[in-house]
Amino acid sequence: MIEGAPVVGGKLRVSEVAGLPVDEGAEAMLNRRPEAVSLARAVGLSEAIVHPETIRSAVWTRGRVRPLPPTLMGIPTDLRALARAGIVSRSALARMQADRLLPASDPEPDVAVGELVGHRLGAEIRDRLVEPLLGGVYAGHAREISLRAGVPQVAALVDRERSLLAAASAAAEESRGVGEPVFAGLAGGVGRLPGAVAEASGAVIRTGTTVRGLQRRAKGWRLVLGPTRDEEVLDVDAVVVAVPAAPAARLLARDVPEAARLLAEIEYASVALVTFAFRRDAVADRVTGSGFLVPPVDGRVIKAATYSSNKWGWLAEADADLVFVRTSLGRHREERDLQRDDVDLAAVALADLRAATGVLTAPVDTRVTRWGGALPQYAVGHLDRVARVRAAVAGQPGLAVCGAAYDGVGIPACIASAEKAVTQVLAGLRRRETMAP
Repeated sequence: MIEGAPVVGGKLRVSEVAGLPVDEGAEAMLNRRPEAVSLARAVGLSEAIVHPETIRSAVWTRGRVRPLPPTLMGIPTDLRALARAGIVSRSALARMQADRLLPASDPEPDVAVGELVGHRLGAEIRDRLVEPLLGGVYAGHAREISLRAGVPQVAALVDRERSLLAAASAAAEESRGVGEPVFAGLAGGVGRLPGAVAEASGAVIRTGTTVRGLQRRAKGWRLVLGPTRDEEVLDVDAVVVAVPAAPAARLLARDVPEAARLLAEIEYASVALVTFAFRRDAVADRVTGSGFLVPPVDGRVIKAATYSSNKWGWLAEADADLVFVRTSLGRHREERDLQRDDVDLAAVALADLRAATGVLTAPVDTRVTRWGGALPQYAVGHLDRVARVRAAVAGQPGLAVCGAAYDGVGIPACIASAEKAVTQVLAGLRRRETMAP
């Protein structure tokens, strides 16, 4: 395995804040998809798998932190709870009743999530519920994110039900019957997972090595590694390209130009995380639940805050005198705030946190983490684009692509993408062996 970074793990990483290990990237993985938790168990982390102590979240909007009512990716499943929360106006609540009267229509190939929700449920539901939820997942905008690629569970509802509200409520009821937690984490941080996988695999991993070129050979592939002044050539049987879309496009340009062209069209968002450690006795009554989301229409800098010590019991037990809060910032094509230096970025994040919660004490420690070009944007037509990329790549035996740019940005989806890629290259190698004279 060739890894460009100094260590394995990509955007899964743990580092210390106030002397304790805290995730710098994703801190949770879907528990109801099997790939991530199964992999954690397979590499010896079974005892470390944990579930959130609370998932009770909120929305900071219209001047207050308000309880987030039950939703399916922002589509309300309990109108009474929505009304009590005060997130949307009475006119918006009345507007949603029209959803039950809209005529059934044939499924569309794809549409932006915001376009669908705005049409069916109104602008306030789109702007104050769907937008902050999608902003947390993709750092993107509901008016641009693909329904079918970005929120496939909602797309399935649209295909089978006339009323979006009724369908979301039915889906929520089914989900409650599953009986297992939605999310999982790892004691010590989800960022432990890549290192455990690397160690358990026994694979030879070269870190700090950039792959600059990829060339098709009569049998296999040639990789060009390292700087131009001291490049190295490595011939291999097969290649899985597991990098973001832009570098993947550069590597594939010579031998798979159609895939390269399509990958170059995928845009990315940059984000930052500012993690604070506070003394518990100064903030305990101010930070309750798992945190809050922030709709972009409210004009704040942060887009969410997670009360990590409330959410993860292992972190609270590690130091009962500290409370860890992490704020996230940055949306697609709105990177201006991220251009601040670390001190200023932490200051504006803290100012928003104080405005939302009333926490006035100074943190005992702060960490700023920046992820440039971190999150691929699933624009309308994304599924078709990915299918065409994979079809072009499939024409080259021993070659496959995988990663967050294809089938989902969550950890289980990325693992599934990698498994699919490995299956493809192995099948290609078998075909080549069969055809060999």
